Amino acid sequence: MAISIEDIKKLRAMTGAGLADVKKALTEAEGDFAKAKELLRERGLAIAAKRSDRETSNGCVLVKAVEGFAATIALKCETDFVANGADFIALTQTILDAAIAAKCQTLDEVKELTLADGQKVQDAVTQRSGITGEKMELDGYLTLTGDNIEVYDHMGKHMLATMVQLNKANAEAGHKLAMQVAAMKPVALNAQSVPQAVLDEEYKTAVEKTKLEQVEKYVEVVLKKAGINPNLVDSEDHIASNIKKGWLTEEQATEARELKEKAAAEKAATLNPNMIENIAKGRVQKFLKENCLVDQEFQFGDDNKATVSQWLAQQDKELQIVDFKRFTLVAE
Repeated sequence: MAISIEDIKKLRAMTGAGLADVKKALTEAEGDFAKAKELLRERGLAIAAKRSDRETSNGCVLVKAVEGFAATIALKCETDFVANGADFIALTQTILDAAIAAKCQTLDEVKELTLADGQKVQDAVTQRSGITGEKMELDGYLTLTGDNIEVYDHMGKHMLATMVQLNKANAEAGHKLAMQVAAMKPVALNAQSVPQAVLDEEYKTAVEKTKLEQVEKYVEVVLKKAGINPNLVDSEDHIASNIKKGWLTEEQATEARELKEKAAAEKAATLNPNMIENIAKGRVQKFLKENCLVDQEFQFGDDNKATVSQWLAQQDKELQIVDFKRFTLVAE
């Protein structure tokens, strides 16, 4: 049967599918809109299944706040070409608007929402995947509940979004703090909110790093005393390269290897546990200062040496950060 251009436009508006795909579906469905929509959905599922192992490293991250609630969500895809498309961004916004309206608390709740066109969110994503031919998936759904929430879409590029909640109204401070979260990527609000597992892992890493540094320093001293430049023998690749260049002899290389092995064993056996512990604890404190929001150096004030907590006190002695969220698609 003949398919009118009006019917094609109508189904395209309902589904967002391409003109050719819509026309083909309507033709196969003999003008039955419900059947045509199902055909488009099935084709989307098929394409999504074929590309299920692809990496979705691009996408669109949006954030929005209404009275008493804020959320951010990411719709991920394979390429920046699709991510920057108006239809893709519009779909992400539609999903976020629906999630905000329903005050969804989890991503699973968002996927089960029914949009204005009657589609479930997950079906809309699958259908868009079928239209573009790229794998797509929802991710990064984060929420804050309460008053005094400021949101920030970094540079308006839809790749990094933050939310900051204060204990009292101060839009300017909230905006600057949301920018701080974007720029300095804190892992926790303060030291007390850092998970113990994270602290334990940081301390373990700091201990091992400190031990390695102490051993390496001792080995360098031993090599220099023997008249060997440590930079020439710091790896087997360098040793082989420097022998070829004539900067080392085979005998010197052998001597260096023996000295390094002996010196490393000697130092490892005589390391001072108290010294290692103190240095490791200092490194953990440095980690907290750099990664806890209130202890970070504030980046957007007049005094660059002030911490976030000090800057907050300068604005209002009672002003405090309640919580924050951050999500990015950018590799960091």
